[in-house]
Amino acid sequence: MSNQAPGTTNRRRFLTGAAVTGTAAMGFPMISKAQQVTSLRWQSTWPAKDIFHEYALDYAKKVNEMSGGRLRIEVLPAGAVVKAFDLIDAVAKGTLDGGHGVSAYWYGKNSAFSLFGTGPALGMDANNFLAWMAYGGGQALYDELVQKVLNLDVVGFVYGPMPTQPLGWFKKPVQNAAQLKGLKYRTVGLSIDVFKAMGAAVNALPGGEIVPAMDRGLLDAAEFNNASSDRILGFPDVSKTCMLQSYHQPAEAFEILFNRKRYDALPADLKAILKTASEAASADMSWKAIHRYSQDYIDMREKQGVRFYRTPDDILRAQMRAWSQVVEAKRKENPFFAKVLDSQLAWARRTVAWSLDTIVDPRIAYSHWFAQKPAGATPAKK
Repeated sequence: MSNQAPGTTNRRRFLTGAAVTGTAAMGFPMISKAQQVTSLRWQSTWPAKDIFHEYALDYAKKVNEMSGGRLRIEVLPAGAVVKAFDLIDAVAKGTLDGGHGVSAYWYGKNSAFSLFGTGPALGMDANNFLAWMAYGGGQALYDELVQKVLNLDVVGFVYGPMPTQPLGWFKKPVQNAAQLKGLKYRTVGLSIDVFKAMGAAVNALPGGEIVPAMDRGLLDAAEFNNASSDRILGFPDVSKTCMLQSYHQPAEAFEILFNRKRYDALPADLKAILKTASEAASADMSWKAIHRYSQDYIDMREKQGVRFYRTPDDILRAQMRAWSQVVEAKRKENPFFAKVLDSQLAWARRTVAWSLDTIVDPRIAYSHWFAQKPAGATPAKK
């Protein structure tokens, strides 16, 4: 009869076996599957110094981090591979894997493109427009335009709400719509037609070419987008007069593009990351814009001697009359334009009515706490 306690032999056998197994395992090298990295070569439509290019870099950083390094987007500035206005063709052909811009830049291909970023003033702000993209059928219409109407080998996401853009930079304040007639003015998208209807001589230029054109006298006035971009691009060096508030581009958004073949080759989880990162970057961009634009607005006024003026109501009303003319003309010549616009009008009729009835005007609250009106923008007077 054994003196060992019951189960001792079994435990010894188990421990001995485990030790042998462990020793054997340590004798072989560890084999791990290397992580596959997909690199995507991108270009923005913005100069490297512009905050818009920074937004493109922010999106790429989110994708790279969210994918755990499995995706690596490299972002080049405008002109590194192709000119800004040639980006979508370069992405469609596979010259670039993707890019960052605004849909209004492809206005020459189809006027409906401008409805996906620089559409008519319908009372929607940029967040409401993006809500239409997500929940009002906008994305399906965008996909139809890109892939069926134009047969471009591209996948796109519209993201990044932009606030109302200034009327622009002028040699002196303009008091009425008549003073826009004959003015050599820069804008893009459907705004081209709006300002032409108001009598301006319009020239569409990429962001990096505007200030040099103003400096050489090729432009009398120009708009780009926001206080930070305008300051970085050097507008205060060629003009000290900026007119704020306008209906030509009351709400705008950015566009992220991918070559369709490259996009389709990605696994489902990486495709989801590209989409989800655009939503995260959209929120982050809107917060950064509030921070940066407000400070640059103050700095231009207090450090660079820029005078800001509110656009007179006469010009705003003239813009709305011009919008009516432009929209009616585009409806007749482009059935797809009419299809997209009808969708936006139905969305705006419902959602803008809700916002006007629900969201309180911030001016009374601001005046209460700071005992003043917002400083800086004054009415344009003769």
